[in-house]
Amino acid sequence: FKTENRRMKIRDKIVTQKYYLNVFNGIFLALGLMLLTFGLWLLFDRNNLFSVLFSSGKNQIVAYFSYMLLGIGSVITFTSAVGFLGSGMEIKCLPVTYMSFQILVFVTQMAILVLIFMKKEEVYNQWNNRIDEVISEYGNESLAEQEPVWNILNAVQHNMECCGRYNVTQWERNENKENSTQIPCSCTKSSLKKWFCDIPRDSIYSMGCEEYLNTWFENNVLILTAITISLLITQIFLITLTRQLFRNIRKNSIWPNE
Repeated sequence: FKTENRRMKIRDKIVTQKYYLNVFNGIFLALGLMLLTFGLWLLFDRNNLFSVLFSSGKNQIVAYFSYMLLGIGSVITFTSAVGFLGSGMEIKCLPVTYMSFQILVFVTQMAILVLIFMKKEEVYNQWNNRIDEVISEYGNESLAEQEPVWNILNAVQHNMECCGRYNVTQWERNENKENSTQIPCSCTKSSLKKWFCDIPRDSIYSMGCEEYLNTWFENNVLILTAITISLLITQIFLITLTRQLFRNIRKNSIWPNE
C-alpha cells in the first residue's frame, strides 16, 4: 500500500511538472518565433531603413545578424518540439536531449546578449555614418541602385517633417544638385516626384531627423534585448522543470528496475 501511495504521489508530481513544462515551453516557442520573425524582417523587408542601409556595400551587419537570429529561432523551434514530445511520451532520453539543447541555447543567448551590449555603440556609429553617406550620395545618377534607400529617406523626412540627420544645412554637402540652394523635395510639403526642388528656406522643415532615427534604433535594440532576456528567464524555469521531471520519471513504477 505504501509503495502504491508513493507511486501515486510521484505520478501526481509528473502530471503537475508536465503541465508547467508545457506552459513554459509554449512561451519559449512563442519567443523563438518572435526571433525568427525579427530575423526575417531584417533580411527581407525592403521598406526597413536599417536593413536597406546595411544590405549593400562592404558592410553586411544586417545579413549576418539576421542569419544568427534565424539560426537561433530555428533551434528554439526544434527544441520546443522535442520538449512537447518528451513531455507527452515520458521517454527518458527525450528530457535529457531537451535539457542539453536548452543549455546550448542558453549559452548562445547569453553570447548574443553580450554581443548586443558590446556592439551597440559601434553599430550606432556606423548607422549615423551610413545615413550621412546616403545624404551625400542622394540624387547621384550614377548610383541608381541606391534609389530604394533614397526613397525611404524621403519617406522619413516627409512623414516626420524633418530634414537631414541633424538639420537642413547637412544637405549643403550634397554635390548632386543643380545649384547650391536646392534641397530634397521631401524636406517640404511638396508632392513633386523628383529628388531636388528650388524652395524658399522658410518652407523647409527646420528640425533634423536624428531624434526620430535614434528613437527607432533604440526601440528595436530594446525589443531584441527584451526578447533575449525573456528567453533566458524562461529557460531557467524549463531546465529546472525538465531536471525534476526526468528524476520523477526514473522513480516512476513504469521502469522495471525501480
